[in-house]
Amino acid sequence: MLGYSYAPCQNDLYMRHNFLETITGALVLLVAGVFFAFGYQFSNSSRTETIKVYATFDRADGISAGNDVRIGGVNVGHVTHMAIDKKNFKAVLSLDIDASLKIPVDSSAEISSESLLGGKYINISPGGDEQTLANGGVITLTQSSVSFESLLSKYIFGQNGSKDNNKDK
Repeated sequence: MLGYSYAPCQNDLYMRHNFLETITGALVLLVAGVFFAFGYQFSNSSRTETIKVYATFDRADGISAGNDVRIGGVNVGHVTHMAIDKKNFKAVLSLDIDASLKIPVDSSAEISSESLLGGKYINISPGGDEQTLANGGVITLTQSSVSFESLLSKYIFGQNGSKDNNKDK
């Protein structure tokens, strides 16, 4: 026995440092898990029963899966899928809508803009029929999106696309 005294070596400091990193990482993961669970529990998508409704548009510019479906400015669903009808080459949109709403079969759907530069959404205008859309129903009265670029072009160049509308007169 030579009487060595114990002094902390570099390995002990390294192990303490690793332990603190492990504890910190575990706390970060725990907090992230709590936020995820909280968000999932209170999200509307997990609680609302929906029906699938289809609508066919000549043009669906600016619409994509996930865009809102609204009635009277209130969000009642979202676009779930877009496809092209191979017979008439029109855009077919699949919409998930709150099942508690009884939407008349003669309702119309239009693609509207949130603002001049904003995104687009599907606006449903309820009809007056007593019969309502069921799961798999089709909204037949639709209005396609209006292209801001084409409106601007018509304003600048006139209705027929030419600057010289009155040249021949």
